[in-house]
Amino acid sequence: MSTQSDRFVHERLPQTGDLPRLCYDRPELVLPAQINVVAELLDGQVARGNGDRVFLRDERGTLTYREVLDRVQRSARVLIEDYGLVSGNRVLLRGGNGLDMAIAWLACVRAGLIAVATMPLLRARELTAIIDKGCIQFALCADALMDELSAAQRNATALRTLVGFDDFRAQVARSAGGLAAAATDGDDVALMAFTSGTTGTPKAVLHTHRDVLAACRAWPLSVLRASADDIVVGSPPLAFTFGLGGLLLFPMVAGASIHFGDGPYTPETMIATIARVGATICYTAPTFYRRMAGCAGAGAMPTLRLCVSAGEALPDATRQLWKQTTGIELLDGIGATEMFHIFISSAPEEVRRGAIGRVVPGYHARVVDADGRDAPPGVVGRLAVIGPTGCRYLDDPRQRNYVVDGWNYPGDAFIMDADGYFFYQARDDDMIITAGYNVAGPEVEDCLSQHDAVAECAVIGRADDERGMVVKALVVLREGWQDTQALRVQMQEFVKARLAPYKYPREVEFVTGLPRTETGKLQRHRLREAEHTATQAPRKETT
Repeated sequence: MSTQSDRFVHERLPQTGDLPRLCYDRPELVLPAQINVVAELLDGQVARGNGDRVFLRDERGTLTYREVLDRVQRSARVLIEDYGLVSGNRVLLRGGNGLDMAIAWLACVRAGLIAVATMPLLRARELTAIIDKGCIQFALCADALMDELSAAQRNATALRTLVGFDDFRAQVARSAGGLAAAATDGDDVALMAFTSGTTGTPKAVLHTHRDVLAACRAWPLSVLRASADDIVVGSPPLAFTFGLGGLLLFPMVAGASIHFGDGPYTPETMIATIARVGATICYTAPTFYRRMAGCAGAGAMPTLRLCVSAGEALPDATRQLWKQTTGIELLDGIGATEMFHIFISSAPEEVRRGAIGRVVPGYHARVVDADGRDAPPGVVGRLAVIGPTGCRYLDDPRQRNYVVDGWNYPGDAFIMDADGYFFYQARDDDMIITAGYNVAGPEVEDCLSQHDAVAECAVIGRADDERGMVVKALVVLREGWQDTQALRVQMQEFVKARLAPYKYPREVEFVTGLPRTETGKLQRHRLREAEHTATQAPRKETT
């Protein structure tokens, strides 16, 4: 039973029959009724004698676990006593990856508040929608990002108080002391995460203290297996659950440290940062690894030992390119904002080529047909998952699309083999049905990306009177290659020689870039929308 004073969120949880079924069938996932995830992770490291180990690093200095805990305690006192916030209040956080954003998130959750981290690139209109949805009254914002949030405040009547990180940091420094961790219930909501919107209108996802701590004891312990000596870097924003786990929470499980870069990474600056700080673990998206491989010389990152790829499907071509370049097997994984983090993955020594991996201990996954029955091995179906985390949308009828009979349906098409390895096919809406054949767009992308001329590509279906749909590829060329009809035909033949002939792209369009979210996910829905609204004049197909 929740103990939070502000009941806004708890009064807007899904109905009992629409909630996911949760299972805690491993000893490490069985948690007490009263638990505070930040106190368990951060205070716990100090209590175990690791207070003097370095926790947070940036280009200006380092903070130990003890120093971070002190700042978090003081920040919590300012939020609760100076600003009068109460448990269950939502706090919007806006900033890039760095000490201010990390400490603010930890302070909010430790104080029993609900952290609502937002992507730095969001504009006033998008921020207004988040504020209105969550009825958010208080916000902390990086001073350089204040303009858009100030503009949102003029339209979002709920937002009463907007504080810049610089002023907040000064208030914390003057604070008379710290605040004890809130005595939160495991069912108290710790965070509200807005989906990245690759499939349409973003949704507000809720996760409790129990959810987050259970996730910290699942994939990080059974697959990642980091150590206290690890130094972690990465590109995903802390506002994205992939980044929140990988670049803040999961390192605390091991007592490791995190290095935050100065501004958004490029492939070149990521490589240089890894070499300079001696980073051992990297988190980023498949596209970024592919770009890094193109500019990483032999021995450029000698300390790097683990590389985690998530956020979108990992093409096998990218996995092999990275391994050839660095000697490191990419650690792939699929997760979802709705499930908090990764639930299918395999450690590097258990990788099976082409597969994401097997279900993470503590979770259960199935591939099912249209009627919800288990599909035989090797047959494409919908992925269904249950575990210690699950989907809870804030006041959203789409809850019933995601959770069916207690199982979570992330919206992905998969094949599972007889050994329990899962092979990603596509998002449900990325399956292309052409002349009666099912074609998974990511499979064609993986094949086409192996062509020497391709920097990156996307594959979608285009409406066609004769075939229903035809496979269309949008290709960004590598430097030095020219847009020619001969190259289009060459790419088509390249795919024909490696995949079933009906899968080849009957249309190839060269483009200068592809739409992606701030987290690096390819936004195929935008490409489909652009295709739909394009001129309806007859096109001549290339064959």
